[in-house]
Amino acid sequence: MTTWLLLAGAGGAGWYWHLVAERLRARGDEVVAPDLPADDPTAGIPRYVEVALAALGEVSEGDRSDVVVVGSSLGGPSAAEIARTTPVRRWVLVNAMIPAVGESPGDWWTASGHEEAKEAAVRAAGREDAGFDEEWEFLHDVPPDLAAAGAEHQREQTDGPFVDGWSLPAWPDAPVTVVVGRDDRFFPADFQVRLARERAGVEAVVIPGGHLLALANPDGLTEALLDAVPDPARAGSESAPPLAQ
Repeated sequence: MTTWLLLAGAGGAGWYWHLVAERLRARGDEVVAPDLPADDPTAGIPRYVEVALAALGEVSEGDRSDVVVVGSSLGGPSAAEIARTTPVRRWVLVNAMIPAVGESPGDWWTASGHEEAKEAAVRAAGREDAGFDEEWEFLHDVPPDLAAAGAEHQREQTDGPFVDGWSLPAWPDAPVTVVVGRDDRFFPADFQVRLARERAGVEAVVIPGGHLLALANPDGLTEALLDAVPDPARAGSESAPPLAQ
């Protein structure tokens, strides 16, 4: 049995993962999807990690060798820090801010080249304005009923993780998988694939869906997660991909 620690992005709503959680639990796995303190301006990545590990401890005391931590979007840096400091089987980044050693989340937007990548994607789509557009960037492939339901769970994202001064001290030893939404308009797919190669040293797994993959394509995302962590009884020993240090 695998225990999945699922970390949401901006807004910190554990509800975001509910469709994927249902599918993972249906196969007998444990799932922990905590609400993160997104609305607390004093809370940065260390506090997010503290909250996530406390939630994990409620269901998985002691040996965590079969824990897989998954970070979506802003959940990426927290997933990296957990994988660095806690023994886990694997960590997975889903349309995530892939961190670099010594780089803060606040610096990520410029250092990663995100602004240029997004502007290029906006131009390629025939749009004139690269400014923030929630409907176009996030909700274009999310069923309307889920988009409406999600609004009730979302918290206001503060600047806490971007101004707290945290940066990744070292790349985690645990193996990593990067899952990319082919139709992501916020973190364009080609941009993510490049970062996966340069920063994580892996080839990204690209599946259909936009930025909110857990709502837009829960079946495809669940399959990608399970493929990343095959059952040893079926697949034999697991080999880790090379990592960029």
